[in-house]
Formats: sequence, structure tokens, C-alpha cells
Amino acid sequence: MHFVDTHTHMYRESYPDNFEEVARRAIGAGVDKMILGGVNLDTPAQMHEAVKLFPDNFFVLIGLHPEDTTDNYEDVLAQLKPHVEDANVVGIGEIGLDYYWDRTFEKEQRDVFYQQLCWARDWQLPLSLHIRSAYNDAIEILKQFRPGELSGVMHCFSGGIQEAEWAVKNGFAIGVGGTVTFKNSKVQDIVAKIGLENIVLETDAPYLAPVPHRGQPNESSYIPIIAQKVADIFQVSLQTVADTTTENAYRIFTKLTR
Repeated sequence: MHFVDTHTHMYRESYPDNFEEVARRAIGAGVDKMILGGVNLDTPAQMHEAVKLFPDNFFVLIGLHPEDTTDNYEDVLAQLKPHVEDANVVGIGEIGLDYYWDRTFEKEQRDVFYQQLCWARDWQLPLSLHIRSAYNDAIEILKQFRPGELSGVMHCFSGGIQEAEWAVKNGFAIGVGGTVTFKNSKVQDIVAKIGLENIVLETDAPYLAPVPHRGQPNESSYIPIIAQKVADIFQVSLQTVADTTTENAYRIFTKLTR
């Protein structure tokens, strides 16, 4: 049984004392492909270190996270952009809009989001989108691009069914992580309504660990726990969820090697 973790931060900064152990644990659990989310200028070096140590297992996203966006964003984007052409880069992310904690750099976030969407369009790369408390603005920006120009994953999806339906209609899968295992999680209803063919699995490790590890550091090795919850929702086998979500991931991230 094989799985793809389509969004994780399993690099040394997150696991300074046991990175290699945690990586091997994931591979041993069948999670043999892990896509690393980029957030700022510090992450490319750490992601490339992970790829160097585990070249068959780790792949890279390049992006400036909305919460890492400040008034010096032009400088940061100029330094990040050359990394897009690195051989192990499979997409642009994690990028988007986040108004949840702080709206100080709201305008800058929108500018950064648009510029990186242009990277995805120009390099024909899929996206990993981080959107929180900002779906209306994010969708309005996405609508500025022609149908078919953009595709990818709505990472750590926190919108409603209308946003989910818009996403799948416009070329985006829904990233399902540990929150689907939480009691009374609305993600469960959205998963059931949009269908297994529109879902990919992710952990966002070390954040948002699934039950029964909630409140502890998350790991990519917990993907089978998330997959089992999805299997329960659809009343199908774990193997079916593994096969379908893995194929969905390869369909979206076309540079991901088997």
C-alpha cells in the first residue's frame, strides 16, 4: 500500500533532533512520496537537504507563505524565483491569503499571491494554496486567470461546500489532513459531498496531527490514519483510498516521479 503526502513540512527545522528517523518512519508506513511546502527564504535549503538524503521520497514546492509576507516581499520573491527551475520542484506553494490573525499586510498578500500564480501559469506548475478567512478575495484573484491555466490543491481546506465545489470545478483537489479525524469536523461533510476522486491526502506536519495524536507533533507516517477516516466516510477499503488518492496526486503533480 502506497501513499503520497501532498503537503508536509518534514524538514530539519521542524524535527531538529530526529529528522531522519521521522522520515524513515513515514517511508516504512508506506508514505514513500512527500511533497515539502515552502514558506520563505529559509526553507529551500532545508528542503533540498531532505531531497539529498532521501532523493526518491522528497519533492519540493517553492513559495512565499501569506503569513511570511511583509513590505519587503519584492526582494523575497526575486530571491525565491530562481528556485522554481530546480529539478526537484514539483509545484508552487504554499501560497495564498490568510487574514485570520493579522491583516496588516493584506494588500501585500494579494500582490504576492497574484505574482506567484503567474509563476505557476508561466512554468505550468500546480499550486498548493493556503487560504484562511480569505476565500472570497482568493477566488476573485484566481478568477483573473483563464480556465485551465491554474490547477493544484486547496491545502488544509477550511472553506465551505460552495468554495469546495468551485475549487473542484476549476481544477483543484481538496487537501484532506488531520482535521478530518476531529470530532464534529465540518471537513467530513465536505469530503463526503465532493467525492474521493477530488481528494488528496496531506499532513501539514508537524502541525494538525490526527486523532489519536492530536496536540502532538504531526508526522507524514500518520497519513494512513487520515486515509482510514476517509475510507470510513466513503465506506470503502483503505486500499481503495490509498490507490485513488495516490493516483490523484500523480495526476496533479505531474513532475512527481513514481
